[in-house]
Amino acid sequence: MLRRILLILAAFNLAAAATAQSPDVAPDRHILAHVDIETTGLDPAFHEMVSIGMIYTDLEGAEIGRLDLRIMPPHPDRIDAGARNVNGFDPALWRREGAIGEAEAVRRIRAFHDEMRAGRTVLFTAYNVWFDQAFLTALLRRQGQEWRDLYHYQVLDIPSMAWALGLRQLGGTNLAAALGIPDETRVPTEHTGITGAAFNVSVYRALLARRKPR
Repeated sequence: MLRRILLILAAFNLAAAATAQSPDVAPDRHILAHVDIETTGLDPAFHEMVSIGMIYTDLEGAEIGRLDLRIMPPHPDRIDAGARNVNGFDPALWRREGAIGEAEAVRRIRAFHDEMRAGRTVLFTAYNVWFDQAFLTALLRRQGQEWRDLYHYQVLDIPSMAWALGLRQLGGTNLAAALGIPDETRVPTEHTGITGAAFNVSVYRALLARRKPR
């Protein structure tokens, strides 16, 4: 009987702890990592990252800090024509712009993340979140690290947020028009991870503004 009571109390304490950390009751204990990644293609098992932008905000979209990195992929020859048309990747240009290797990129990402986190739970947020999560996971694993060591297991997908508010535009350009905000640049050499992350933050803020008052 005593053992059963102890088990019930333990389960109650675990549930209470989980509730106490929920963003709705402890918003100051959570922040968002708005991430956008440019790559050499669509397959995270073959293609590689060439740029990452990260903007960390509180739950209301107020910026805490940002990181902008150009990355020289180990296999630049794997660039797809479609990817090049989007992000303008060119090894010579990347070298002139101070692109760094993958190991240094991971070191800077971890340092930035740890500084921004400050003991809080970080929710990974992106536009088509599976894409950015998959490529960041692959990058981290090549350096012996895990995505889950940085972020909460639940993620936030911006088009899904828009869909829940009745907006059916999946593409960024059309969604920006529906929200009345500027679109992200479509000039390939200016289209980087940080421009994508900044666009994602602007969409997130616009979606918050559409919420109905309680």
